[in-house]
Amino acid sequence: MNTAPALTPTTRALAWCLHLLTTGLLALAVGRAVADHRPHTGWTVTAAAVCGLVYALGPTLPGVRRSRRTAALWLAAVGACWLVLLALTPDAVWVAFPLYFLQLHLLSRRLGPAAVAVTAAAAIAGFAAHTGSFGPAVAIGPALGAAVAIAVVWGYQALYHESEQRRRLIEELTATRADLAQAQHTAGVLAERERLAREIHDTLAQGLSSIQLLLRAAERALPGRPDTAARHVDAARQAAVDSLAEARRFVAALTPPTLEGTTLAGALERLCTTTSARHRLTARFHLAGVRAPLATAHEVALLRIAQSALANTVQHAQATTAEVTLSYLADHVAVSVVDDGHGFSSERLPAPGPEAGGFGLAAMRARVNALGGTLTIESAPGHGTSLTARLPLTPPAEIRPEARP
Repeated sequence: MNTAPALTPTTRALAWCLHLLTTGLLALAVGRAVADHRPHTGWTVTAAAVCGLVYALGPTLPGVRRSRRTAALWLAAVGACWLVLLALTPDAVWVAFPLYFLQLHLLSRRLGPAAVAVTAAAAIAGFAAHTGSFGPAVAIGPALGAAVAIAVVWGYQALYHESEQRRRLIEELTATRADLAQAQHTAGVLAERERLAREIHDTLAQGLSSIQLLLRAAERALPGRPDTAARHVDAARQAAVDSLAEARRFVAALTPPTLEGTTLAGALERLCTTTSARHRLTARFHLAGVRAPLATAHEVALLRIAQSALANTVQHAQATTAEVTLSYLADHVAVSVVDDGHGFSSERLPAPGPEAGGFGLAAMRARVNALGGTLTIESAPGHGTSLTARLPLTPPAEIRPEARP
């Protein structure tokens, strides 16, 4: 059974202070016995040494912190050594003060104060025996020390329990928020699926059904009524045109708002202007090569990667400038983001995690790989970072299904 809370830096520091206090008081008793040439000096030195060794043995025993029974046995051994030392020198009475804290800390809340009372009584009796008299002045020191020790330890325990309760509440709140976020995300996904299902059913599915019915009607009209069949084919062609327009509307609805009404170059230039205006970073945009038509998935990927890279620069690089370059080359298009920040070791890339734009390095690589491209990151401590995403100039019809928006 655990008898004490887990050690923290503060409790470790307090434990070391208690060890140093005990060692200093034992050394004081030995030093005064030797300096004053008191009787039984040799026995005093021996008793103090044995008491110190028994005391030092306690922190090395794991059972002292895990079992109250083991702690009680160790405290009894230390107390017995201390009583022998107290019988030899009155200066041992001060060692009772660290013993109070040990007893209150390692024993139960009911047994600890009782042990402190017995120790205080022994200290008072031993000091009175050495002085040859008993009075309030003899009793007030050990008694006051016992009261202070009880107040301090109980106060610390109350603060510790309150801190533990708050920590548990914070952990429960964090877990609840994570569950709520996951539930909201799931609800959002289901709602979006339901919306798309309704839209597809009410538009594309209905249009395809009409095309099928019209073609069947044209088939039945042939060959006896070619004019009627031609009218049905014309109606089916118009339905196909309408369905294609609906499909394009769906694709346009999934296009990022940043790309609406502008080109990729314009969106990147506006991104640099917005970043420079909102943060302490001068972001400049450059366009290289002859602009070529890109699939929507390519534009979305390159824009998102640039957004995420600039977000990383703002949050982590401590850079003053960033250069964003969109390059149209012979067979591929590339976006590079180069900053003059403090950089990092390329052998130890930052751990994947949510970034400001919602895309970490893992998400960038997955998006680029889905389009058949490559992502290159070059960095060194103190020499900035360069991130380049390259995508092939693939016609929209050749984009893999998983890469479509």
